Amino acid sequence: MGSFEEKVVAVIMVGGPTKGTRFRPLSLNVPKPLFPLAGQPMVHHPISACKRIPNLAQIYLIGFYEEREFTLYVSSISNELKIPVRYLREDKPHGSAGGLYNFRDLIMEESPSHIFLLNCDVCSSFPLPEMLDAHRRYGGIGTILVSKVSAESASEFGELVADQTTNELLHYTEKPETFVSDRINCGVYIFTPDIFTAIQDVSSNRRDRANLRRVSSFEALQSATKTFPSDFVRLDQDILSPLAGKKQLYTYETLDFWEQIKTPGMSLKCSALYLAQFRHTSPHLLANGDGTKSPTISGDVYIHPSAKVHPTAKIGPNVSISANARIGAGVRLISCIILDDVEIKENAIVIHSIVGWKSSIGRWSRVQARLFCFFTFLSHANSSNKLEENLGNILEIAKKSYS
Repeated sequence: MGSFEEKVVAVIMVGGPTKGTRFRPLSLNVPKPLFPLAGQPMVHHPISACKRIPNLAQIYLIGFYEEREFTLYVSSISNELKIPVRYLREDKPHGSAGGLYNFRDLIMEESPSHIFLLNCDVCSSFPLPEMLDAHRRYGGIGTILVSKVSAESASEFGELVADQTTNELLHYTEKPETFVSDRINCGVYIFTPDIFTAIQDVSSNRRDRANLRRVSSFEALQSATKTFPSDFVRLDQDILSPLAGKKQLYTYETLDFWEQIKTPGMSLKCSALYLAQFRHTSPHLLANGDGTKSPTISGDVYIHPSAKVHPTAKIGPNVSISANARIGAGVRLISCIILDDVEIKENAIVIHSIVGWKSSIGRWSRVQARLFCFFTFLSHANSSNKLEENLGNILEIAKKSYS
């Protein structure tokens, strides 16, 4: 076991506006990491999980978004958790490992013995303290959180093979064309600072190969589209795959929930998973009501303190209601996300939907599944000359989101 004085830092990769396009239209006007799931920004859930790590000294968010888009949130969450949270903006794409290496001096300021690396668009219970204990027992430079999935869906992720006794990572391949394993990479890692040496070695080798290719202009021309800049390093293909089977990397399997948050449809499922987790981690966030002075609550429901919900409304299960929403008499909400400043008038029904910011749903309306994009679109359409063009874009996105 490590000593009590050992410090740990956490790094959360949040991406940028040019990535995560499958999450549109919900990410058109708000950064995807700040979209609310179970009433909290998406990035809030991994950050809160990091709070449970012993001797945590700092949390870093790394991405391409403008700093101003995260300023208020970073300040707020730092004060709430009493842990310094800092946003670091990449100047250009460096890859998942290269981005970590690009900020190595800042990350190592606290001289941490271990570095957690998490992807923001992952929905999980994040068993980080348990991972840390296992990582210390293994003694390698890195431990990967893994999960078992169906053989049919495994090819959508990084598949891996681990020793059943020692948990050593023996083989890793990213999205293989043929089935390798039903164990997949969950996008949550813990490393020792030696990870920076491994990343540097990849960069140095790539730079050396590039110098050698300059001898032959024909070879350089042929390989120009197949190589990456020396400072662009991918964690999966460039680090995990080469180190597999060398007693450097190990796995920790989670038996709890895990999902990727790639599309608007997945955000509904993940919001429900986090609401269910609140029963154990944050029960004070869940609403209660019996239909007398407050609405009837069924299952797991989050209602922002500023929202106004009529006592005759029936809410749940799996519902999240954001700030300043107004829910009228007789309204029925099931498995949905209601965003800021929404008005749902009397006796309307919303099922399996996301209702966009500042939308209004009329009396006796029924909104179910695929209709949420219309409301999101209407809440953002602010220029009539763009109306037709934007509507076409939103309709196309809606088809892809639930296809």
